[in-house]
Amino acid sequence: MDYRRLGRTELDVSAVCLGTMTYGEQNTEREGHAQMDVALEHGVNFFDTAELYPIPPNRETQGRTERIIGTWFKARRTRDKVILATKVVGRTDMDWFRKDGSLGRLTRQQIEEAVNRSLKNLQTDYIDLYQVHWSDRNISGFGGNPTRWVDVEPVEDENSIESTLEVMQDLVKAGKIRHVGISNESSWGTMRYITAAERYGLPRVASIQNAYSLINRTFEVNLAEVALRENVGLLAYSSLAQGYLTGKYQNGALPAGARKTLFNRLQRYEKPGAAEAVADYVKVAADAGLDPAQMAIAFALSRSFMTSVIIGATTLQQLANNLAAADVQLGKEVLDAIDAVHQLRGNTSP
Repeated sequence: MDYRRLGRTELDVSAVCLGTMTYGEQNTEREGHAQMDVALEHGVNFFDTAELYPIPPNRETQGRTERIIGTWFKARRTRDKVILATKVVGRTDMDWFRKDGSLGRLTRQQIEEAVNRSLKNLQTDYIDLYQVHWSDRNISGFGGNPTRWVDVEPVEDENSIESTLEVMQDLVKAGKIRHVGISNESSWGTMRYITAAERYGLPRVASIQNAYSLINRTFEVNLAEVALRENVGLLAYSSLAQGYLTGKYQNGALPAGARKTLFNRLQRYEKPGAAEAVADYVKVAADAGLDPAQMAIAFALSRSFMTSVIIGATTLQQLANNLAAADVQLGKEVLDAIDAVHQLRGNTSP
């Protein structure tokens, strides 16, 4: 396993990060524990979760994922072996995250309530990387880089980036969190976080967690330069396009137990041109004698702006296959073939 520095922190995280958002919905506590055991055995020292999880979000299951991680820490006594990342929700009309039923906002009161609840659920005294799951402002496209601009109205009660960092600074001082990260953020938002930290002596963001895959390379436009020049590396989610790049949904297939089959909420990866792009990438893998999932993960790992690729699985077999991608090196011929498909198909699923 390769290890990479997390921003300008002192932490070295595994190039593959264990995603956990299926724990408590598609995966039981026992299955979640087994996955974390296997990941740790394979050198993964970086786990990612969120107060929102499991997916899909709902009132009845919210917080289960963190609680499953917490019982694993308690049972295995492994907290010191894991660099732990979790997230606080941004602006949302979902009203079940706060005890008083408030709609989600990045106010001081809500962030403090969120971090205290996460600490309790995770059965830990500190969080290594505390991330803003998405912004408190209206943005043109979820995930950071829309392929076209969509006008959005500003909100009157928007909580500023500076005010968010001020709360984070107090949480660092209190020892509850060590470092700060952002997620689903734009290049403008990322630079505002960096500028605010430098101007006011506030915590500097260490990472940005955005979508990045063969069918969504929008991070390469503007954000990649920010990541490299400012040492705010990418933590990539959905590098398998929520399973589409494995090829398992081709030709309308609906495998038993798959997320699409269970929840029918993968429309982000079903836009015009997406099916054709997936088919082309699966063929590139087949022509090269590669597993398509491993090729997709290995491609993400090969990017200079990448800190860690978050992988998720619902079975130990899937997890083992995804972990093995860390040892796959893509040659020039394969990378050229991937770029040729991208030139033709573009970013079908931002």
